[in-house]
Amino acid sequence: MTQTEGDLRTRTFSWSDPMLNAEQLGRVSGLELLRAISRGELPAPPITHLLGTGRIEAEEGHVRVTLEPREYHYNPLGTVHGGVLATLLDTATGCAVHSTLPAGVGYTTLDLNARFLRPASIASGTLTCEGTVLSKGRRTALAEARITDARGALIAHATSTCMIYDID
Repeated sequence: MTQTEGDLRTRTFSWSDPMLNAEQLGRVSGLELLRAISRGELPAPPITHLLGTGRIEAEEGHVRVTLEPREYHYNPLGTVHGGVLATLLDTATGCAVHSTLPAGVGYTTLDLNARFLRPASIASGTLTCEGTVLSKGRRTALAEARITDARGALIAHATSTCMIYDID
């Protein structure tokens, strides 16, 4: 079977300079930064445009982000690629940790352990990913995230360790 020109689809998106947000890291807390992005006062990170995620809702130690599965998320089996789901899980765990950090402190993911429990597709409806900090020390934090479909069925679960560091 060969692909014809009529089978091709296109997708175009735009993003803002990611350094606009990076410049805020030393000036505002992680929660303030996430809320400013959510309110549209700061641009969303480029990855949100690439994936097509919804806005991030943040409270201290907890975030929620949504994704409407689309064809461009699909793997060859016709389901959302595990890498897309892993990126959503990493976003939720990292942002949950970020929401607990004061101005001048950053984080980076050290590991992400994901479990994929069932496939997701357009038929799954809106995917909701919620991330929560489980434990936070001076140099590391442990967070978890869960992706559920529109019916509330668990699609994937992850835990992540993040390193916490002072921004120079």
